[in-house]
Amino acid sequence: MDTDCADFEDYSRCLRDLSRVNVVTLTHRPMLAWLAKRAAGDFSVLDIASGHGDALRRIRARFPAARLTGIDLNPWAIRAARAATDPAAGIDFIEGDAFAHVPAKRFDFIVTSQFTHHLTDEQVVFFLRWLQENAAQGWFISDLHRHVLPYYGFPLLARLMLWHRFVRGDGQISIACAFVRTEWQALLRQAGITDQRAAITWHIPFRLCVATR
Repeated sequence: MDTDCADFEDYSRCLRDLSRVNVVTLTHRPMLAWLAKRAAGDFSVLDIASGHGDALRRIRARFPAARLTGIDLNPWAIRAARAATDPAAGIDFIEGDAFAHVPAKRFDFIVTSQFTHHLTDEQVVFFLRWLQENAAQGWFISDLHRHVLPYYGFPLLARLMLWHRFVRGDGQISIACAFVRTEWQALLRQAGITDQRAAITWHIPFRLCVATR
């Protein structure tokens, strides 16, 4: 996440408010339900562009035996996630490029949230192929659904909730950059991923998720 935050404290407040947006908009609920159908016991999860680490903390609460790792390019994001996470939770946070990171063993599941709308179409196709190659048991993408209602509604909600100035402005931009179902279908085709291998699902409020079946 690139912002105009002047220092770490301001950036940390921004990430904290983004995690609050995720609570209000039920961001992680589809991912947790997807994992619950596929994962059990001792399994590993990599969260790409993990930000404040809230998705991994939600996974930890649901799956106490899971081995959890978050990776983010921004050193401030890693610092904020570590500060917000109880060390006893046993969540690893790595600063770096997920595509360059070579784990000793493939992760069972790879998840990401609010990441793909930052990418070009070509980068999304590359990312989908990368997920297919690197997730041993499955992958889950959660992102926004480009639609007029959230585009005009989110700034009003953000002002009412007194969220960080960056969240108020960037939220609307992110919605405008997000994909619709037909675009996801085209991207999956370009990546060589058939309907039998992946599904696109819509979730309240205005969220499109793409994941292995």
